[in-house]
Amino acid sequence: MAIQQRMRVLFEDVFPEGAFVVGEVEPVEDYELIRAARETGREPGDVQTRDKVTEKRVWQVRVVDGDSMARKGQTEVVVKIGADQQPVPPPKIEGLPFRPVMFENLTVTAWIDDRGNRPNIAWSFRADGMRAPKPGEVATPSKGPAAVSEMGAA
Repeated sequence: MAIQQRMRVLFEDVFPEGAFVVGEVEPVEDYELIRAARETGREPGDVQTRDKVTEKRVWQVRVVDGDSMARKGQTEVVVKIGADQQPVPPPKIEGLPFRPVMFENLTVTAWIDDRGNRPNIAWSFRADGMRAPKPGEVATPSKGPAAVSEMGAA
């Protein structure tokens, strides 16, 4: 049986050591609309992608995973956010190069990334919104999944 829908996940399970916004929130453009407009010689107009489930505008933000054990090439992901208005990232914190963030109603969808020599399973992340974490809300390394493994729990 194939799961062809978004799977709801807990933020803490995906980012047990936190997540950090890099850069700005940007609209996701529908390249098919742009291509079709160019082929007919007209202005593309509003080309922002709409979410297929909610029909809201889709925005994207680059995120650094705080996982110190993440492998090379797996520390940065893109999270897409469905919202009528452009989401505002949490404020910058003095002395930090990135902004800590939590995503609301986080979902994942598996897909096959066949761009390299060997196809891999990749994950597409979506959320309904983002906000600054509250003090103590993000798991620390001692509270994350690795700590459970170290204690011998399965």
